[in-house]
Amino acid sequence: MLKIVRNWIHKYFSDEEAIVLFLLMAAGLAAILLLGPMLKPVLAAVVIAYTLQGLVSRLEQWRVPHLLSVILVFILFLTVTLSFTLGLLPQVSRQTSALIQEMPAMLADLKVWISQLPQAHPQFISQNLVDELVRQLTSTVTSMTQEIVSFSVTHILSGIPAFIGFLIYAILVPILVFFFLKDRELIVSSLTALLPKQRTLMKQVWAEANAQFANYIRGKVVEIIVVGAATWVAFAVMGLNYAVLLSILVGLSVVIPYIGAAVVTVPVALIGLFQFGWTPDFFWVLALHLIIQGLDGNVLVPLLFSEVVNLHPVVIIIAVLLFGGLWGLWGVFFAIPLATLIKAVIRAWPVNPSGQAADSP
Repeated sequence: MLKIVRNWIHKYFSDEEAIVLFLLMAAGLAAILLLGPMLKPVLAAVVIAYTLQGLVSRLEQWRVPHLLSVILVFILFLTVTLSFTLGLLPQVSRQTSALIQEMPAMLADLKVWISQLPQAHPQFISQNLVDELVRQLTSTVTSMTQEIVSFSVTHILSGIPAFIGFLIYAILVPILVFFFLKDRELIVSSLTALLPKQRTLMKQVWAEANAQFANYIRGKVVEIIVVGAATWVAFAVMGLNYAVLLSILVGLSVVIPYIGAAVVTVPVALIGLFQFGWTPDFFWVLALHLIIQGLDGNVLVPLLFSEVVNLHPVVIIIAVLLFGGLWGLWGVFFAIPLATLIKAVIRAWPVNPSGQAADSP
C-alpha cells in the first residue's frame, strides 16, 4: 500500500514547480475560506477592475497615456455606479416594499384557486392534497402578515449596521479599483517576484486562466446588462407590475447557468398570472420572457463566451453547487472560471510517465 502511494506521489509530484503550484493553490483556498468575509471588498474590487481593464487597454492602444486612461475609465465607472444607485435602487426599494405588502393577498387568491381544483379536476387532484396545501398557505399568509406588521421596526434596527457596511463598500471598493487599475503592472510584478524563477507550468496555467477569467467576467457583466435591459423593455411595454424588480432578477439569474433561468421564471409567471389572469396578456408576458431566455442561451452566450473553454453541463452544475456552497454568491459567480482553472491545471500538470519511485537502499 505504501509503495502504491509512493509511486502515485512520484508520478504527479516529482516536479518541483508542481509542488509549489499545489501549495500556492492550497494556501489561496485556505485564505479565502478563513478570511473570505474580510476580503469581500477586495474581491469585489478585483472583479470590477477586471471588467474595466479592457477599456483601459483599449484607450492605451489609441495612444492615451496610462494614467489618463485609468482616470477616464474610473470616472465612467463612478458615473455609471451613481446613476444606478440614484436611479434604479429607489425604484427597486419601492417595488420590493409594494410586493411584500401585496404578497398576503396574492397568496390568499392562490388559496382560493387551489381550493377549486378538486371540483375542476377530480380525477387528478384529491381533496386531501388540496386541504394540506390550503393549510400550508394559511400558515404562510399568517406568518407573512405578522412579519409585515413588524417590518418597519426590524427594518430600522437592522438598517444601521447595513448602512455602515454599505458605506465601507462605497468608500473602499472605488479606492481599491483605482489602484488596481493604476498599479496593475506593479502589483503583478510584486507577486510574481515571490515565485520561483523557473515557472513554466505556472506561466502556462496563468496565461490560460487569466484569459478565461477576464473574458468570463466582462462577458457576464455585459450579459447581465443586456438581458436585464431587454427584459425591462418587454415587461414595461406589457405594463407588468414590478417590471424593474423582475428585470433585475432576470438579469442576475444569468449568473447561475441553467438553474437561474428556471428559478426566475416562477416569480415572473406568478406575478403575470395574478395581474392578468388566464388572458392573452399573461401568455404574451411568458412568451416574451422565454424568447429572451432563448436568445440569451443560443445567441448572446455563444457570442460573448466563444473564447471560454467548453465545459460539460454536468460539470458546470456540480461547480455551481460546490463553489456556491463554499462561498455563496461569489462562489456561484466564479463557478465556471474556477472550474476552467482546475481544468487548465489538470491539462498542464506534469506527469512522470514511469510513475516509479526510486527504491531506497
